[in-house]
Amino acid sequence: MHKIPFRAGGFAPQPLPLVGALTLIGLLLLWQAGASLGWISTRFLSDPLAILRALWILLVSGELWSHLSASLVRLAWGWLAGTMAGLAVGLLLGLFSLARAAGMAVVSALFPVPKIALVPLFIIWFGIGEGSKVITLAFGVFFPTVINVLAGVDGVPRNLIRMAQSFGLSRWAILLKIILPGALPSVLAGFRITSSTAIILLVAAEMIGAEHGIGAFVLSAGNLYDTDNLLAGIAVLSVLGLAVAWIIGWLERKLLAWR
Repeated sequence: MHKIPFRAGGFAPQPLPLVGALTLIGLLLLWQAGASLGWISTRFLSDPLAILRALWILLVSGELWSHLSASLVRLAWGWLAGTMAGLAVGLLLGLFSLARAAGMAVVSALFPVPKIALVPLFIIWFGIGEGSKVITLAFGVFFPTVINVLAGVDGVPRNLIRMAQSFGLSRWAILLKIILPGALPSVLAGFRITSSTAIILLVAAEMIGAEHGIGAFVLSAGNLYDTDNLLAGIAVLSVLGLAVAWIIGWLERKLLAWR
């Protein structure tokens, strides 16, 4: 009997971490080869080995941790504050008609405003210290979180909610057992966007007013035309982005295993 092949894979993407790692390594090798052969001018674009040397010097001297720790604290507080507020407001807009009618007007009006342009205003309001930087990140994270939570709540099949109501489940039980799990994929997808947004705003805020932080370090290296340290700082930001993406991917695998 002829065996019928299985065709119902569902277009489920398979994790291939080795492919991603080999792609990055291949690009770095091509970059190094181009610099070694003189195809890329190291005067304007340092080669990977020079960047690694700069990173090693920064690591041994302790300067790297001094800047990175300051940035991580700001990133954590700003992202958490914006995310918590965005989750609460997004659920309110998704669950209550009056809140949606009033809140969506405000969200739609403020969301398109470039958050980087508001950094000087936040400095005037909250000072040059940590407050203005954390508020900048929180403000930038808040609006995408609200929109993703709202989209996630709207995407929950209403048939499931009607079925739960017909079985007499309370509003609280419906929220915990149906709405929140159903909205979770959209919420976690929003985390990927807001984490990248937070890193971008972090660098911008540190460039405008900070003595320590990766953004301040990159700006200082650029002013000195020190491309080795400048690209070393950018490499740290890239690794930070990869680390955050890995953490969110791990959360997705743990929290969305039911899919």
